[in-house]
Amino acid sequence: MIPPEGSTPHASFPDAAYLVLSSRLIPDLDGGFTLATLARARQLADAGVAGGAGPLLLTVDPGTPAEHARHRAVFAERGLVRHPERMRNLFDEAADARGGAADWLRQAALTPAADPAAEAPAGAGEYRTILGTDGAPVVGLPVIAGDPDWHISTAAVRVYGAGGALVGTLAGFGALYRAWLDHVVAGERAHTTATPAQVVVVCESRQLGELLVSWPEPDARIVHAIHTIHLEPPHTPDAAVNALWTRWLAVADRFDAVLWPTAAQRTDVVRRFGDAPGYVVAPHGVEVPSRGAAVAAVAVERAASRVVMLNRLAPGKRVDHAIRAFEAVRSVVPQATLDVYGEGAEQASLQRLIDDLGLAPSVRLRGRTDDPAVVLAEATVFVSTSAYEGQGLALAEALATGCPVVSYDAPYGPRELLARGGGVLVPDGDERALAEALLRVLQDAALRARLSAEAVTAARAVDPAHAAAALAAACSMALAHPARRLRG
Repeated sequence: MIPPEGSTPHASFPDAAYLVLSSRLIPDLDGGFTLATLARARQLADAGVAGGAGPLLLTVDPGTPAEHARHRAVFAERGLVRHPERMRNLFDEAADARGGAADWLRQAALTPAADPAAEAPAGAGEYRTILGTDGAPVVGLPVIAGDPDWHISTAAVRVYGAGGALVGTLAGFGALYRAWLDHVVAGERAHTTATPAQVVVVCESRQLGELLVSWPEPDARIVHAIHTIHLEPPHTPDAAVNALWTRWLAVADRFDAVLWPTAAQRTDVVRRFGDAPGYVVAPHGVEVPSRGAAVAAVAVERAASRVVMLNRLAPGKRVDHAIRAFEAVRSVVPQATLDVYGEGAEQASLQRLIDDLGLAPSVRLRGRTDDPAVVLAEATVFVSTSAYEGQGLALAEALATGCPVVSYDAPYGPRELLARGGGVLVPDGDERALAEALLRVLQDAALRARLSAEAVTAARAVDPAHAAAALAAACSMALAHPARRLRG
């Protein structure tokens, strides 16, 4: 949803306790998903939620307390989390200081415990035991290997008491997660004056969302965020649906709001699967420099003929397209360079391609960068060859620094982000057109200047103010009605 020119919306969140729920939040893992989730928490804090402390950031990955403490410290050091003390993890809180499981976990467990011999998941018979700080078992998680639907299994989750005695079981991961949410919500109700004490859970994970539709908490509303495409290749509106989305789409109308990051994806889903009252367009917010900083970014002396990419080195990013296109670019502009920032499984194969085409050192795999804004501010052009996007956070960051963009017209994001200028769209997958567009921008100083000036304005369509306003509107809508998942 592109806001009116020059508008600066204000986010006013209704009185409620706010939780942001994610499967995991680990530095340098999951790319834009992690960055977008943390940005949402900052926007809620900036809007005054919990007196400026922001929402609780909840995760359910079974890492150790030491690992989670390290993650919080890294995020805080990078300025990605304002209040690291608001980050909580289920398994950090599962243990009781006296030994065994915490009271909330024991109380939720079914007793008497299921027969341990009968509770093992089909095809597995194996458990991962989570230990407390005293080294004693706290929780036993069923290992369900090779099944993408592991999260909906009702295989028993074991709950241990002091001394390692089995005291009860929970009916699968869903029951475990919901029990923890009940515990968290009970504590957070003290921070809201709303009557009843309402709770908004912004769910960032599709698998967790599927498990929340059976959560019986009547005063909680589920606002579900979308991060990626729902389609398989060739990613056209009528393409096969990704198998992991099928069950989610069947329950999507039971969420109180669904935040689609682009209008195009919302439109495609509605045309194919039908509309729902809670479907809204709410972009992931990308921080844009202040007016003075934006002018400086546009006016900075950019490195001559330097093209950059920032993305994971994964098949869906199609970095090989950019490398092959750059062979044609370099034949016309010999001094041109392509710097690819990111890490991933494709690094070795991409380096072989660079070597085979004789493009080293013109094309360089730079690894991860801790300061993408500096990389983008100094670049001549940002290039995106992704086969699909949820929204295109790196592309939006490039626009925010005044860096001209050349991008495939792939779903979803590039077309909407460039609707006000700032870049050149080329037909999806057309490497020749990609090379031609790069050459046009590299060789035309006037075009670069125009695109650079347009870029900062274009980025404001997805700045934190617009993202927070869209989220606030969705939360207000969700709280105005009874919880949809509990309707008959």
